[in-house]
Amino acid sequence: MSNTNPARGMRDFLPADVRKRNYVIGIIKEVYEKYGFEPLETPSVENLETLTNKYGDEGNQLMFKILKRGEKLQQELEEGKITSENQLSDLALRYDLTVPLARVVANYKNDLPKFFKRYQIQPVWRADRPAKGRYREFYQCDVDAIGSKSTVVEAELISAVSEILERLEFEDFYIKINHRELLNGLLNECNIDENRRSDFLILLDKRDKLSNQAFVDEMHSAGFLPRAELFWELLVELDQNSLNVTRSDRSMTIEDLRDINRKRIQKIRNFLGTEAQGNNALNSLEEIFKFIPNVSVELKNLVSIDLARGLSYYTGAIFEISLTKGDFAGSIGGGGRYDGLIGMFGKEQIPAVGFSLGLERIIYVMEERGMFDTLIAEGKIKNETADVMVTIWNEETSAESLKAASELREKGLRVLVYPEADKLGKQFKYADSLGIKKLLIIREEEIAENKVKIKNLESGEETVVSRELAHSHI
Repeated sequence: MSNTNPARGMRDFLPADVRKRNYVIGIIKEVYEKYGFEPLETPSVENLETLTNKYGDEGNQLMFKILKRGEKLQQELEEGKITSENQLSDLALRYDLTVPLARVVANYKNDLPKFFKRYQIQPVWRADRPAKGRYREFYQCDVDAIGSKSTVVEAELISAVSEILERLEFEDFYIKINHRELLNGLLNECNIDENRRSDFLILLDKRDKLSNQAFVDEMHSAGFLPRAELFWELLVELDQNSLNVTRSDRSMTIEDLRDINRKRIQKIRNFLGTEAQGNNALNSLEEIFKFIPNVSVELKNLVSIDLARGLSYYTGAIFEISLTKGDFAGSIGGGGRYDGLIGMFGKEQIPAVGFSLGLERIIYVMEERGMFDTLIAEGKIKNETADVMVTIWNEETSAESLKAASELREKGLRVLVYPEADKLGKQFKYADSLGIKKLLIIREEEIAENKVKIKNLESGEETVVSRELAHSHI
């Protein structure tokens, strides 16, 4: 017998799962469109050269590559043209949605507006090791603004994702904000060699997953201490300045958070001294925080120099959304400015900022916290297959059952027809298994009187009404 499980790291979504996913995606789309973002879709498969060397070494290793096909592969093998593993493939499944967007902008530059705002909700693939909450196929919910260097763009993106999480009724999130050039400035002050900075940022990205001692031990073993000791001391000092934020202290006010961010920025500026690169980046962060009160939930944003974001294409401000409550703490999305990526596909450098929400992580947390149960109870998510099921009494009445179902659908109801004549008890049981609460029964006597019987499976109550008014009793 063949294995009926999906491929490792992939999942099937049954109807109840899809309804929950559609609800979350619907909220995300609604908010993005409210901010003027337009929908975009790109192919699942990209040319391998499009994706290669855009994500760093890890991205190159985790890409799902596609073998050259059929006669072309066979011919090249026979002619000895393929001499290495890399030459076996010419296509790959997309690794994220940002690089395909950069390709689209470079390709359709003359067809797109000067300032192009797009959202994209599609699956991506990574040949990662599957684990709890980590899959090889997963959806990304991206929103990007192309064409402007203004920090107004960052503030609006932060506002949009904050509104989405509030609409989904998350209370314990906050958005960490940093700047890649600020990190470079800080590392300049620590005299960290430029050719080792990517290694340091990869280590810094792990900090949330490590204890303080474990992080210090890793810095030691990687050879970053004692040079990075001042950076570590600054990190510890800033942490002590903001413990209540990351713990979602409900007693904290907006003014408290403003004060925390002001003090953090001042401590960082004191550390930088006259270092130009870092100070310029810090000025950009201050500008973003100046705009945030006008567009966003200010109580959710924190300057965080331990945020690095592993992808190599970020050039400016970077963000990450973290949850703080109990077993469900951790990142559920992030993004940043990537002004150099689109230029890799064309002659012109075009500024860009993006944010990506982790749909799978959001849904996982909502499931574990019972948030979907509340939404179903409130009627925000329809958990039943249909509003009503039309029964079939016998073969002779089948046509009238179909006609009655059509009449109800014209009134905007979701209607399921039981597909064959059967005992009513079996039809009732089937409807109950699908969560359907109302049944429409139409027998010879109802047909003769142009009426229908409506049965409520929860209360057992039965009501006979005219067919014209049937929809108002469901």
